[in-house]
Amino acid sequence: MIDNPRSPRVRAVAKLAKKAARFDTGLFLVEGPQAVGEALQWRPDVVVELYATPTALEKHSGLGKAAMAAGVDVTFVTEAVLDAIADTVTPQGIVAVCRQFPTSVKDILRPGDDAPRLVAILEEVRDPGNAGTIIRVADAAGADAVILAGRSVDPWHPKVVRATTGSLFHLPVATGGQLDSVVERAHAVGIQIVAADIKGDDLLTARSSGALAEPTAWLFGNEARGLDDDTLALADRVVSVPIYGRAESLNLATAAAVCLFESAFAQRASAG
Repeated sequence: MIDNPRSPRVRAVAKLAKKAARFDTGLFLVEGPQAVGEALQWRPDVVVELYATPTALEKHSGLGKAAMAAGVDVTFVTEAVLDAIADTVTPQGIVAVCRQFPTSVKDILRPGDDAPRLVAILEEVRDPGNAGTIIRVADAAGADAVILAGRSVDPWHPKVVRATTGSLFHLPVATGGQLDSVVERAHAVGIQIVAADIKGDDLLTARSSGALAEPTAWLFGNEARGLDDDTLALADRVVSVPIYGRAESLNLATAAAVCLFESAFAQRASAG
């Protein structure tokens, strides 16, 4: 049992909430029983260690068994230590330290029969909650991957990881590619680029044309600025999500959910 929130080991783990520490160590934090459970089920190879209060591990006993099966050490800590480690204000008693497992854009946008049919590309999306929610939505819509291009937020940021609710461990996520290179590679493997932007045509037009049934990479821009004209020029089609009520606009992640599921519906309808 670790009971000292100021111990060197606790301080080292807590530092993983900072980008510099994540960069130096190649590690990141996963908080909460749901996300930790997904990590142990789908990517046990990246789970390094588990910290838990006795009460939390008793409540979620399956996590202890999964950790044991994966050969992952479980360290009991006090509530005070867990508070020091976790990034959230009210942690749920379980935190895992995991190795980062980035995927390259080249591996995602590959030619051949297994080329992806649905991808989300985020260009300069800076809000961790939006980025994490889009990863979760992409997973739910059956997308093949998510690409965080340009200066988008670090996918290992604690708030991104929490917002994915475990989906980070379900599908490939690539980072760091420059958008023009990503678009070029997507086109090379037969994937159209559809940008979501208020300047675009009504989404219903794209739906009725049948365009969304084709292999598609949806391009989503910065929460405040959207996509500039030079970026929009890279896209094969620009569409907007219509607003029928009085709302001024849609949150980025909400708009992304509509777009990704429109493609998911269209692709499944054409295949079936």
